[in-house]
Amino acid sequence: MPRQRADPRHELLLHVPRAQLERLSYIDFRLFFLGELRRNDLMERFGTGPAGATRDIATYRQIAPQNLDLNASTKVYEPAPGFEPVFDHDPQRTLTALSKGFGEGIDKEEPLLRCETPFPLSEPDMTVLAPITRAIHRGKVVRLTYHSITSGKEQREIVPFGLVSNGVRWHARAYDRKSRDFRDFVLTRMEAPQVLEESLILREESPEHDVQWSRIVELELVVHPDHPRPDVVRRDYSLTDGVLKVKARATNLGYLLQLWRVDCSPTHNLRALEFPLWLRDPFALHGVENALLAPGYVSPAQIFGSLAKGSEQGQG
Repeated sequence: MPRQRADPRHELLLHVPRAQLERLSYIDFRLFFLGELRRNDLMERFGTGPAGATRDIATYRQIAPQNLDLNASTKVYEPAPGFEPVFDHDPQRTLTALSKGFGEGIDKEEPLLRCETPFPLSEPDMTVLAPITRAIHRGKVVRLTYHSITSGKEQREIVPFGLVSNGVRWHARAYDRKSRDFRDFVLTRMEAPQVLEESLILREESPEHDVQWSRIVELELVVHPDHPRPDVVRRDYSLTDGVLKVKARATNLGYLLQLWRVDCSPTHNLRALEFPLWLRDPFALHGVENALLAPGYVSPAQIFGSLAKGSEQGQG
């Protein structure tokens, strides 16, 4: 998307067709992150001819004339000294493009730079994922065999309405007709899902009635009080006034705090080098069902019990 600020260049972008807008964004991307652009880059990425690539570069130059120069010796466009990106480049999408290739074409995309990223140890079968996503998109019930750690292999009917990643694996958030409650169902534990076309979804099975999903919790994360280099942590997480404020659904908080390695103990007693951030207010997790997954989590009842015990000892 074009950068959100007062900029006369955006008036020109309003009249550019969507397909060409994607090509202009690609020009902007290559100049910004790779420092060079050739006509062949556009031709290979979008399947356009030489004339089409030339028109796109001319359009980009019309929108941002100070952004690129043509190197006369190499015939390669380079970012000009006063280059300013025309488009917002999302950090996650940018890193994905650099490490896995730009776009989602039929052909396998090659990385744009030498990159190493963790490879997933757990990936869902596409024949399992597809029925679940169809059911989510169309609002349908799914019958499947589920392999549960607690109850083993059994038939279930679920009403899925969202996909969630915990950073390691994907699951579907769904209403479970067996337990009559909303739960997380790991995609790799599903077998032979079938979309029930004629089954109706009841009002209490809709996501609006999932209290944990609907509840948005705001947390304040700070540098672990025992960290030897708080200045580095503040830089790593771009802490504003020493605090990183994040909002997330209650259903995902336990997963996220585990992934982010946040010390959630009231007395910040986990190792600071392993857990550089600390949850300043442990009571913020009150009522979050999967808070037990959060590193160092202590329930409010335990906290109050410890305070009461300390008070009694003090009086004694």
